[in-house]
Amino acid sequence: MELNGVTVAVIGIGASGSAAARLAAEQGGDVYVSDSRTDEAATAHGALLGDAGISVELGRHDIERIAGADIVVASPGIPPDAPVLRALSERGVRWISEPELAARFLPGALIAITGTNGKTTTTLLVDHLLRASGIRSAAGGNVGGGLAPAASDLARSGDPYDWVVLEMSSFQLAAIDTFRPDIGVVTNLSPDHLDRYDTVEAYYADKARLFQNADDDSVWVLPHADEEVAALAGDAPGRRYTFGDAGSHAFVDGEELVVRPFGEIERLLPVRDLPLLGAHNVTNALAAALVARLAGAQSGGIAAGLGSARALPHRLEPIRDEGGVLWVNDSKATNVAATRSALRSLTRPVVLLLGGKDKGEDFTPLASAVRDGVVHVIAYGAVAARAADELRAAIRPGAPGRGGGPAPEIEVVEGSMDAVVSRAAEVARPGDVVLLSPACSSFDMYASYERRGEHFTELARRVA
Repeated sequence: MELNGVTVAVIGIGASGSAAARLAAEQGGDVYVSDSRTDEAATAHGALLGDAGISVELGRHDIERIAGADIVVASPGIPPDAPVLRALSERGVRWISEPELAARFLPGALIAITGTNGKTTTTLLVDHLLRASGIRSAAGGNVGGGLAPAASDLARSGDPYDWVVLEMSSFQLAAIDTFRPDIGVVTNLSPDHLDRYDTVEAYYADKARLFQNADDDSVWVLPHADEEVAALAGDAPGRRYTFGDAGSHAFVDGEELVVRPFGEIERLLPVRDLPLLGAHNVTNALAAALVARLAGAQSGGIAAGLGSARALPHRLEPIRDEGGVLWVNDSKATNVAATRSALRSLTRPVVLLLGGKDKGEDFTPLASAVRDGVVHVIAYGAVAARAADELRAAIRPGAPGRGGGPAPEIEVVEGSMDAVVSRAAEVARPGDVVLLSPACSSFDMYASYERRGEHFTELARRVA
C-alpha cells in the first residue's frame, strides 16, 4: 500500500498517534495531527512531528479537516464518546486504529494476541521463544511501559521479520477494518473496562472483532473448554488449537510443560524450572509455547526460551524477600479477574493491597480467593470503602479462612501509598507475601499503573 497523495488525520499525539503519523508521512501521506492537550508532553511530541514536516495542531481538533481526510486514525486512549469522535460519527466518518494502519505495512506474518489478562506476558514470551529458536521476530502493539514499540514503529523499521507479534486491546480492535492475523490468540475473558463500556457484552464484542476477517488459512489459539471464548470465536473459519489441560494441545503432563499440536507429545521443561511466578504464568507459558510451535519454532528452542524467561515489570514481580516477608508488585492487575488469578497463584499467606480508581466492577468475585489465601486486606484509594464493604458482605462473618483459621481482616487505609505500605509492613508476618494487586486502574493517584508499581517498589524496598 502507498499513501502518495492520500490525506491522513491522526487524532491524539501520544506514543501510538505519533508513530502512526510518522508512518503515514514516510509512506507519502499528507498528515495532520491534532490533540486537545497543550501540556508539556503534547508540546514536545508536536515539536518532533513538526520537525518531520507533519502538520500539528494542539488545543483543538479541526473537525472539518479531519472529516475530509481519506484516512482517520484515532488513538486508543480517546473514548468513543469524546466530542471529536462524536462529531465524526454524526458526519458518518469512520476511523481506524493505529495497528490497523500499521498492519498494512508490516513485514512478515502476523500474530495478534488479545484477552483480558496475560496478553502482555504472552505477547513478549511468544517473541522471546521465537527468537530463542532462531526465528526473526519482533513484538509490539499495546504492550506499553516501554517494553515494546507501537505497531507503526515496527512497520517503519524496515527490518525483515519472519513474524510480528502484536498485543491488541479491545479499544484497538474496535476500530479495525482489514486487520487479519495469521495466528490469533485469546488468553482469557472476564469483565473489564466497565468505566468505558456500558456492558460486558459490548466489551466482548470488540474483542470478537479479532475474528472478523478470518479465512480458512487462519490459525486460532484459545483456552481449552472456555465457553465464553468459544462464543467469542463463533463459527469463524480456520484451524483451532487450545491450551490449558490434558484435553488440549498444550498442558502440564505430570510436572512437565508439553505441547502436541501435531499429534505427538513434545516435552519442554519441568514446571519448577519456569522462572515466572504464579500458576497463571504456567498457563501463559503453555499458550506462548503452543503459538511459537505453530509459528515454526522447534521444541528445543522453546524449552530454552521458557527456561530463560524473566518476570515482566509490575506483573507478579518479586521485589524483595526480607525477614521472611516477600514483597510482590502486581500493579498491572487492573481488574478483579487479574487479582483473583494472582491470589490463586500464590501458596503463601497474602497481605493484599487493593484499590485505585473505581471502574464499576463488582468485588464479590474476589471473596473466595480472599477467604482462602489472604490474611489481611488493605483497601485504599477512591474505591476503598466500596471494595471493603463488598468483600465484608461476601465473606460470611466468622467463616474460617484457609486452614480453618479466622477470616481475613479487611480495613481501609486512607492517604498515600506511603501509608498503605507502612501499614502492610506492620501487619505482615514471616512467611507472608505483601501483594500489590489493586484490581483497579491507577488514575485516582497515579498517571499509570507503571508509576504506581514503581512507587510501591521504592517504598517496599525502603520498608523492607
